[in-house]
Amino acid sequence: MIPSAEDCVLPALLARGAEAHPGRTFAVFDDDVAWTYGETMAQARRAAAGLRRLGVEQDDPVLVWLPNGPDVLRTWFGINLLGAVYVPINLAYKGNLLRHVVATTGARVAVVHPDLVDRLLDVDTTALETVVVPGDALEGDPADLSPPDRPIQPWDIQTIMYTSGTTGPSKGVRCPHLHAHCTAMAVLGHLDEHDRYLVNTPLFHGAATLAVNGALALGASIVVSRDFDTKEFWHVVRRTGTTACTLLGAPVTFLSRQPSRDDDTDNPLRFALTVPLTADAIAFAKRFDVRVLTVFNMTETSTPLVSEPNPTTVGSCGRPRPGVEVRLVDEHDREVGAGEVGELIVRADMPWSMNAGYHAMPEATAHAWRNGWFHTGDLFRRNGVGDFFFVDRAKDAIRRRGENISSFEVEAELLTHPAIREAAVVGVPSEHGEEEVLAVLAADVDPAELIEYLRPRLAHFMIPRYVRFLAELPRTPSAKVEKHKLRATGLTADTWDRESAGVRVRRDRIGS
Repeated sequence: MIPSAEDCVLPALLARGAEAHPGRTFAVFDDDVAWTYGETMAQARRAAAGLRRLGVEQDDPVLVWLPNGPDVLRTWFGINLLGAVYVPINLAYKGNLLRHVVATTGARVAVVHPDLVDRLLDVDTTALETVVVPGDALEGDPADLSPPDRPIQPWDIQTIMYTSGTTGPSKGVRCPHLHAHCTAMAVLGHLDEHDRYLVNTPLFHGAATLAVNGALALGASIVVSRDFDTKEFWHVVRRTGTTACTLLGAPVTFLSRQPSRDDDTDNPLRFALTVPLTADAIAFAKRFDVRVLTVFNMTETSTPLVSEPNPTTVGSCGRPRPGVEVRLVDEHDREVGAGEVGELIVRADMPWSMNAGYHAMPEATAHAWRNGWFHTGDLFRRNGVGDFFFVDRAKDAIRRRGENISSFEVEAELLTHPAIREAAVVGVPSEHGEEEVLAVLAADVDPAELIEYLRPRLAHFMIPRYVRFLAELPRTPSAKVEKHKLRATGLTADTWDRESAGVRVRRDRIGS
């Protein structure tokens, strides 16, 4: 049964909190500024009135290119109060990737950090009518604000979240309010109004929006931080009274490998969502007396696999949660047996609790949703007792320090270099956990010069760490690059490492 709008639609949840407990803290920011539920609603209403004055109407997509902080939160909530759609952009995007996102959304209005305006103007933005930076332009009079033309429903789109584009250009996932709600509650349903969730991943990522949606539903609070800092993590947790957080990939390794302290268990943190489940994540739970949970999720799904608390089997992603059905299948959607590798496909028993397709990409939507199931493109193995284990990304995505990287998009930029004849990009294991980017090239180019060539063209986290040269790339009879061979070979003696060579790639103050 589909829940009522009052129980899952973001504006309704915010209004309920502002009415029921207006003085309760909802958000704490890096500078220790805090908003109550009442103040959060007031901020959202002023932003909504400002956006309405700019011509934003119900169902309109609005681009938002802002770092974590008060501005992105008030803008997101203001957009949804109008019944419009929040479309956040990765702060590191530039060039063709940024151009693609701007062009496909159909947005007429963009809210952009002042440090990013010039980068936006470097690409074709003819579809945009208004680009505004936070400030007076978004400070409207709530008295002028009227309700949306029709009530906002669970099936209305809350956000369009852009994926990493693992097999082609990035796709905008249409996420209904109910999808966002179910994604959050599958993980956070055991928390309550007394919890405070640390949001230290960007609010253009699903991990961050999950925490915000969950906190609103529970009447809980959040801490909105710019980013993850190993040295400052426990100070922030103790200072803000954080009780829950998400640790994706490398951060849990960094924390678990810090020198032991006598006060390791003297902290308010009691829950951490750790993905993937590594030996370091298990050690983290024991050392800091924190209950951990692991899951499998992607922007398109609503947390279909969830573990039991404090799982102990490294690599496990848990089991199917109530309300979803999963299968592992071969290329013809025939189910494979226990121990065999197959693609994970998913469907839910509640309408609108998963994605509503890809924005302006009907063919990609039809391909993903074929035969009545959503095809994740990820390969898994199931053991005899029903636990699921991630095997590989069939889509050739690379996961580096919390970021999903499209090999397709890195290859496309590499091939713009006149000296590069062929290019393939794969992930190789990193000493920090997750992966590093290896570019295998048929080319005559100095690798250090190549890195400088890529700096203005790619997000910092997408720039290859390793470069290897071949006379020609291995290919199948149908001329496709055999990436599995490149992964299997991995790092060879003649592979160039920019870190060993002392070539630095720094992140800009805002994005890269």
